[in-house]
Amino acid sequence: MDRDITKKYSNNDITVVWKPKVCIHSAVCFKGLPGVFNAKKKPWVMIEGGSSEEIMAQIDKCPSGALSYYRNSSDGLQEETVKTQMEILPNGPLLVYGTIEVKDKDGNKTLKNKTTAFCRCGHSGNKPFCDGSHIKQDFRG
Repeated sequence: MDRDITKKYSNNDITVVWKPKVCIHSAVCFKGLPGVFNAKKKPWVMIEGGSSEEIMAQIDKCPSGALSYYRNSSDGLQEETVKTQMEILPNGPLLVYGTIEVKDKDGNKTLKNKTTAFCRCGHSGNKPFCDGSHIKQDFRG
């Protein structure tokens, strides 16, 4: 069974959300902020290892959207929003930044926040989303 796991890590200011099924293992997170993101440790997100501003800035660089965050407030949890933009990564996925609703071939809708990586190589096992297969397939485009 393919489980859709979501993990959350909080400090007083923000909550980091990680969706492993979405991750394309680009390593951008732990290369940029190893004091917070360390794949060799459990839990691999140590939110106390950086300031909220540093963590948010690093998460904004996540190409798959597997990592996201929201600010904690006394009124409840509030999602951060960004302007919708698109970017084609050389030899990689199509990135869409912002909040979008994606409808799959069966009509199922998924709300995506922050960054969503769409497959361009055609080899993803998680279509329409990128799963990093372009690296193994040596996709050029």
